[in-house]
Amino acid sequence: MKNHDADHENGHAISNRRTFLGGALAAASAFGFADRLRGADAPDLMPLRSEIEKQHDQSVKRIQDWIKQPSIAAENRGMSEGCELQMELLRDAGFENVTKIPTDGFPGVFARLDAGAPRTVGIYFMYDVKQVDPSEWSSPPFEAALVDKAKLGKVIVGRGAVNTKGPQGTFLAALHAFKGAGRKLPVNLVFVAEGEEEIGSPHFPQVVHRPEVLAGMKKCQTGVYMPMAGQGVDGSVDINLGAKGVVELELVSSSERWGRGPKQDLHSSNEARVDSPAWHLVQALTTLVGPDGHTPAIPYFAEKARPLTPAEKAMIREAARRQPEAVVKQQLGVQHWVHDVDYLESLELLVSKPTINIEGLVSGYTGPGGKTILPHKAVAKIDMRLVPNLTAAGALAALKEHLAKHGFRDIEVNMTGGYDPTSTSADSALIRAEQAVYKRAGYDPILWPRLAGSWPGYVFTGDPLNLPAGHFGLGHGNGAHAPNEYYVIESANPKVKGLDDAVFSHVEYLYELARI
Repeated sequence: MKNHDADHENGHAISNRRTFLGGALAAASAFGFADRLRGADAPDLMPLRSEIEKQHDQSVKRIQDWIKQPSIAAENRGMSEGCELQMELLRDAGFENVTKIPTDGFPGVFARLDAGAPRTVGIYFMYDVKQVDPSEWSSPPFEAALVDKAKLGKVIVGRGAVNTKGPQGTFLAALHAFKGAGRKLPVNLVFVAEGEEEIGSPHFPQVVHRPEVLAGMKKCQTGVYMPMAGQGVDGSVDINLGAKGVVELELVSSSERWGRGPKQDLHSSNEARVDSPAWHLVQALTTLVGPDGHTPAIPYFAEKARPLTPAEKAMIREAARRQPEAVVKQQLGVQHWVHDVDYLESLELLVSKPTINIEGLVSGYTGPGGKTILPHKAVAKIDMRLVPNLTAAGALAALKEHLAKHGFRDIEVNMTGGYDPTSTSADSALIRAEQAVYKRAGYDPILWPRLAGSWPGYVFTGDPLNLPAGHFGLGHGNGAHAPNEYYVIESANPKVKGLDDAVFSHVEYLYELARI
């Protein structure tokens, strides 16, 4: 109770200080930004900052309302309503021609905001979120509760809070500040969203490759960015120059396909004389990795994966120097790296190693007690992370070939989603503008070769668009895909930006993209 009271009082102190400190810091930031503009009239950003602070409560409510709308593609839960709300949020922020784009799955959304500017920037959103188990949460996952969290400040807790409805709401708040201040954006915006990112974006190319969408995206020569909370809990900032690709799939072992084992679950005593589809699947899985139970054993991965370049290795060495190993291990909840490699090598593996991961393994009875059955079917959910020179199509074909070669042609392979890796040059205007804004805010960002996770940026960076693509945004959140996901609204740590400062970072970024 004592700690809770202290957190509660701390939250009030943060709230009381927000207007004074926020305004003072904003003035310094705004004037500093204007001073650094070269070759253009320096804009007065104070009216925009004032609007951000004035609209703080509306911005918080907008994020809460967005989180309160469940939109879980994997369960087909709230998807139609989520798409409609996404479109409504865009219209309210000033987008024109907001259009629903049909696909073979859940629809995408396309919109434009024409400011009459010389340059155009692309914006990517996703309106779906991961599944939840409410019993694991401290507050209901779709209640979007405001909570005072120790050492962090006031946060919103809810599914999608950081991944990515909180950062999306932050970006939209920047557009509302432009509207409130009667100010035109310094760039035009072309917006595209999907509702299937959390199931591997199986139909996102159908959205982007629609003629009207493709024509709009081709105007975004500066690049495409996805709003995110780019700060760690310590306030550090990373810039990812790409992301691994991913293949999500199911491997199914069944008596029907195999021609052996029971057609329905049997009493387990029959295991003495009847083949087991569950053991058959386990045997197939063991062929996918080496004797260490870790290294991919499919030749395609070793033959095709591009090694790290000297420049990428230098980035990783710098990251290892600036990010303490003990802190990273504590955040991950691990004591050892694979094969007991040192910290630097663990980071190199994180960036350069393709992986074959078992997400879930299900067969037969999994309830309380035992049921003594011989299951007729077994399923493994697998994800494969891909590095440059690997493709989703190539990895899928290699997996099927590998299983057939090892006597498991009967194992059913169902790809549910996936896409190729993505890379963007550090010399692109998109990344240089990002570095400039972060440094102006007092941060020295760490350049990171590629995110070990995945997002479908390949649709932008690959043919036919070949555009720079990445992420941007100050602010902090955590718990993506996990219980008690949160996004910081009012920060207790002066190194971590709260909502208003995160909103202002998007204002600065749009101006920097117009200028650079």
